[in-house]
Amino acid sequence: MSERVAVRKTYKLFIGGKFPRSESGRSYLVQSSNVSLASRKDARDAVVAARAAVKGWAGATAYNRGQILYRAAEMLEGRREQFVALGIPGDEVDAAVDRWVWYAGWADKLAQVYGGANPVAGPYFNISAPEPTGVVAVVAPERPALLGLVSVIAPAIVTGNTVVVAASPSEPLAAVTLAEVLATSDLPGGVVNILTGAITETAPALAAHMDVNAIDLTGVTDASLAGELEVKAAENLKRVLRPAPADHDWTVDPGVTRMTTLLETKTVWHPKGV
Repeated sequence: MSERVAVRKTYKLFIGGKFPRSESGRSYLVQSSNVSLASRKDARDAVVAARAAVKGWAGATAYNRGQILYRAAEMLEGRREQFVALGIPGDEVDAAVDRWVWYAGWADKLAQVYGGANPVAGPYFNISAPEPTGVVAVVAPERPALLGLVSVIAPAIVTGNTVVVAASPSEPLAAVTLAEVLATSDLPGGVVNILTGAITETAPALAAHMDVNAIDLTGVTDASLAGELEVKAAENLKRVLRPAPADHDWTVDPGVTRMTTLLETKTVWHPKGV
């Protein structure tokens, strides 16, 4: 009997809940594995998928979103050894699981903490409530590969936004494997979309896209590129999260800034009955 030949894995993009190859047909090698090299067309396709998912995801109950994030933590826990085999330290995987759980717990609390009834001088009810911004483009940090990725995706989606993530070109295997986790976590297709390849190609397309409402530049380390992306983002008044400092500690309590920055506040006036 001949010796068995192992099936070599090709790491594809994650768009609309599916795993397509890049429309350009390009790929590059990482750790002896082929990884899809996303194009600007792939970035546009990902934005279309993210926009289509906004209504259903933003309209889901906070409880439901929290349950789905918790399910992602469960699935990630079950794949711990797979991430370790990719070179992710075990304690980082554990921290990423805990980070999913932490954000899941915020799902049904944000409206209570950052919304409420406002006192007004008149016979009205005045109520403010946080709402998602919409489609958020995210440039993921290079290190830590998994914890950093979870730390930028979770706060965006727990608040009801959908995301298009430009994964670090040097650490794409963790990103696509996380996509496989999310694909089996009851997360609706299009809520998270992940592009692998050159950030210099996909990020400008996302920053300039008129159907993207906010952009998170956390993983941009080139100051000139960050400036270029901010200029492009200004064309439709996107919200911009600035790049993280080089010494940012991803293991500490993340706080709520990432969630609240990606929220809008709607205030409603209603006359009181007599």
